[in-house]
Amino acid sequence: MRKVAFLVMFLVVTMFAQAQIATNIYWVQFTDKDNSPYSIDNPEAYLSPRALQRRANLGIAIDEYDIPVNPQYLQAVANCGAELLNPSKWLNGVTVHVTDPGVIDAINALDFVSTVRNCPNDLKAQEQKQRWMANEMKPVVANRGLRGYYGGAEDQVTQLKVNVLHDMGYDGTGVVIAVLDGGFIGTDAQTCFDNMREEGRLLGVRDFVYGATSVYTQSTHGTSCLSTMAAYDPNTMVGTAPKASYYLIHTEDGDGENIVEEYNWVSGAEFADSLGVDVCSTSLGYIDFDMTQWGHPFSHFDGHTAPMTIGAEIAASRGMICVNAAGNEGSGTCTLGIPADAEHILTVGAVGASGERASFSSVGPTYDGRIKPDVMALGEGTYVATGYPGWGWDYYNGSGTSFATPVLAGAVACLRQARPYSSVQEICDVIRQCGNRAGNPDSYYGYGIPDFSQALELLSMEESTGNTPAHIISVYPNPSQGEVHVVLNDLHKAELTVFDITGRQLFSYHFNGLNHTTLENHLNSLTSGVYFINAVSEAGNETLKLVLTR
Repeated sequence: MRKVAFLVMFLVVTMFAQAQIATNIYWVQFTDKDNSPYSIDNPEAYLSPRALQRRANLGIAIDEYDIPVNPQYLQAVANCGAELLNPSKWLNGVTVHVTDPGVIDAINALDFVSTVRNCPNDLKAQEQKQRWMANEMKPVVANRGLRGYYGGAEDQVTQLKVNVLHDMGYDGTGVVIAVLDGGFIGTDAQTCFDNMREEGRLLGVRDFVYGATSVYTQSTHGTSCLSTMAAYDPNTMVGTAPKASYYLIHTEDGDGENIVEEYNWVSGAEFADSLGVDVCSTSLGYIDFDMTQWGHPFSHFDGHTAPMTIGAEIAASRGMICVNAAGNEGSGTCTLGIPADAEHILTVGAVGASGERASFSSVGPTYDGRIKPDVMALGEGTYVATGYPGWGWDYYNGSGTSFATPVLAGAVACLRQARPYSSVQEICDVIRQCGNRAGNPDSYYGYGIPDFSQALELLSMEESTGNTPAHIISVYPNPSQGEVHVVLNDLHKAELTVFDITGRQLFSYHFNGLNHTTLENHLNSLTSGVYFINAVSEAGNETLKLVLTR
């Protein structure tokens, strides 16, 4: 591929060996999830308590995408002689390692297999990746002049006004960020991460490339990206989310170019979702592969075609805010890399300290005419930590949308901390709305450089006016830790129906605005969780979310 510019519970997943030899990797697509031992009614079997709580906070129901791949299907593929690598429940398939062509024939003969895709690589594509990595990771010794609290990272933090959120106490505390990247050499030794390690905020690591127990190999790229968020060494370097918690997930194979890396990413994002991650930061992107039939022409940049784009859209629908680099391919007609075309993620371009777009920053629009990138952040001369502490300089100024992306993702985490009940759509929309080019967005700057202090103000205003007379009913307090009250806002009668998060109908009621006691008694009998109240009257039809935290 032309690397774009930038730098069930888990039992089913972890049972598989993962030594990947790229020329013998295949994707096996299943037709369905029939006769699965997993069900929507028992999500605790494949989602962590934190993942379920995040969905409860955001009013997101469990659906078929959440059901793990049928383990019987996986076993049948293994019985054909394939080595199972990474299943994907969102895409409903599995990557496998196969050396005998007869095994592929046997897999194709299974009645629940729809297609088998070969995912090889070649030396030419690997050389392209190496050139890209060399350009983006080329260090410039950092300016070591006078420093304030943020040290060398001051420009990238203050450009987004995320320092204002920090001053208000929103520094990422309690928010979980997953960094999906190509390797984290030096993360376990860099002193700017000492505080994260000491406070137990490095929650775990996972390798979806080799299945290894360590991710501290292959590349320093992930380390440098992580530092823009997680660094906490006052007066030297403090990142945009210095008190958030982190998972480090290895999905990019630095030794090869293979569409399987898109599938690796989707499996990694599923893993993050199942852990309850709030924000995913990814500085990766894909366009071309050695097998031309798997490459991504312009028509694929429509928000719903490429595997990684599909995965990013599903991740957003689960309640994770996905932040992805636009790419470093410069100007042209859609120089983005997959999954930067996804509609419901934040695609990030790069600017310098002055706010001018970096010449290398990729541009849109998408194939279906949407503006991308969405927003911009400091990606030219970004202050980052090296993955090789002890070289005599632990930090450097690097350039790439790879670095703009985590700078912004850390700011998003602080906003999520401040507004835990705002939807992914609400947060992404308000960030765009607060860009300095929101009045005249384009495919070079998107909506511009967002002001996160303004974004918080706007979300606060929306929150305070959520239940207005324009609604058929008002439900308050919401979220509630005690009694719940319901008011009919118009002069009409309304038919109310209460559903739980799985869509199961719990209660129906004919409400005339006076006989509210029975309804409130029912609501007050419910346990903690997320519920939906559908109201139908002559004025219209609406559904409100009720969050109970008893």
